[in-house]
Amino acid sequence: MGTTIKGTGIYLPKDVLTNFDLEKLVDTSDEWITTRTGIKERRIAKEESVVEMSLKASLQALKNADLKAEDIDVVIVATLTPEKKFPSTGCLLQAELGVKRGYAFDLSAACSGFLYALEVSDGLLKSGKAKRVLVVGVEKLSEIVDWSDRSTCVLFGDGAGAVVLESSKGESDILASRMFSDGNLWDILYADKCGYIKMKGRELFKVAVRNMEEACREVLNAAEVSPEEVALVIPHQANVRIINALAEKLGIPRERVYVNIDRYGNTSAASIPIALHEAVEQGRLRRGDLVLMTAMGGGLTWGATLLRY
Repeated sequence: MGTTIKGTGIYLPKDVLTNFDLEKLVDTSDEWITTRTGIKERRIAKEESVVEMSLKASLQALKNADLKAEDIDVVIVATLTPEKKFPSTGCLLQAELGVKRGYAFDLSAACSGFLYALEVSDGLLKSGKAKRVLVVGVEKLSEIVDWSDRSTCVLFGDGAGAVVLESSKGESDILASRMFSDGNLWDILYADKCGYIKMKGRELFKVAVRNMEEACREVLNAAEVSPEEVALVIPHQANVRIINALAEKLGIPRERVYVNIDRYGNTSAASIPIALHEAVEQGRLRRGDLVLMTAMGGGLTWGATLLRY
């Protein structure tokens, strides 16, 4: 049994918050934010809920997969900003979609959440315990950002990305994956008692580049694929400096690395599925291409997945 990617979808809130808008809120500047992060603007969900964003991304993914909600066996939502403490956003999304069978749940691995969810889905599909899985990465980080903290409020945005996966009898689209975590490093990136994001930026930068590089090399070695064979790298969109450093370490040219952080900021679990959908829509990723995805987030969690789209 293998795993096939059937369709992708995204939803991005309509409201845009630019660096110039942030200059009016905190002591910062467009030049400071751009040079240090690569971010020019981000989307803010002023009206949309987490479930609404998840629903719209899911409907687009189902349409692109030429499937209906009743075809889905499992719904997995990767998020660190769930709609409610309980029930899970997955269950709420299941109800909105009209998925009548199977089950739904949330997965919390911060910025690595989408890759973790892919790992779980791949296991379910290859074991025969599910035929089709809907995976959603969604965040409403604007609700947990301290808008008086200039070191973090400039970084994050809202959005959702979805992928429909299906079991197949042929070769699997997911060629190799490796997931990791180290709870001893939790205090590098976390939410405080008030629920606000706290981050040790310099420490995170060093750990992120090193760990994502190692994870990428592990999956490439496992699949016996060289960096030169990878058509596109889709890294978690956390910071353009991290992305550039990772590409340099892997020896992959910048033109083969997908970057949209300038438009959306860091959308945590949503960043990779959003980028994956855009890459497909823009023709930068075609069927049969090798794509390397990697992320690191709070936990600390990190990982990499190599797939043949």
